[in-house]
Amino acid sequence: MVQSLGNIDFQSGTVLCFDKPLDWTSFDVVNKVRWMICKNHKIKKLKVGHTGTLDPKATGLVVVCTGKATKTIETLQLEDKEYVATLKLGATTPSFDLETEEDHTYNTNHITRELIEQKLNNFIGEIDQVPPVFSAIKVNGKRAFDFARGGKELELEARKILISEIEIVEFNMPQLILRVTCGKGTYIRSLARDLGESLECGAYLTGLRRTRIGSNRVENAWSIENFEKNLALM
Repeated sequence: MVQSLGNIDFQSGTVLCFDKPLDWTSFDVVNKVRWMICKNHKIKKLKVGHTGTLDPKATGLVVVCTGKATKTIETLQLEDKEYVATLKLGATTPSFDLETEEDHTYNTNHITRELIEQKLNNFIGEIDQVPPVFSAIKVNGKRAFDFARGGKELELEARKILISEIEIVEFNMPQLILRVTCGKGTYIRSLARDLGESLECGAYLTGLRRTRIGSNRVENAWSIENFEKNLALM
């Protein structure tokens, strides 16, 4: 059930859940929410932040904090997250998703569900993961994606991440759909890349949806359009 706006004091602080549209950045959501609230409530300045970046080519849950609730962002970032990821096996892209074109294709005749399940077991638990170069990680004061989109070579260091659960939802070559539960700092695009390498066939994301952060679920989130309509009724 979508939360009621009621008589929320956005400056005192509240936590809001949104279903991010495709091709929006998480900051697009933050900026739009800030603009809508300030416009409707005639507020000159309002602190607004999100609890975890979601890639532009992904959709789903973005948790937004306003006012004094922004102090809880670091705590909320530690909550586990759930994703539904759609992968294409047998090809790769530089960004590990649809942001860039396929650069290589591979033979998939050896791929079976049993082999995929076997390889997925290697990614459960605490593992080292190298983030995508097409990411918002800062390198020398700049975002990594700025270097990547400029065609510059960049090597990022591996980070410890935790994946607690991976389930095959559907497998129909070349498409593989996974449900993944993981901790802070996990890149599902990197998981797709690493699984493709492990299977020796390449893989990249063709779709990604964040369905849960802690106890917050996407089915209870606001769409941008409905939030704006309900704001006008306050």
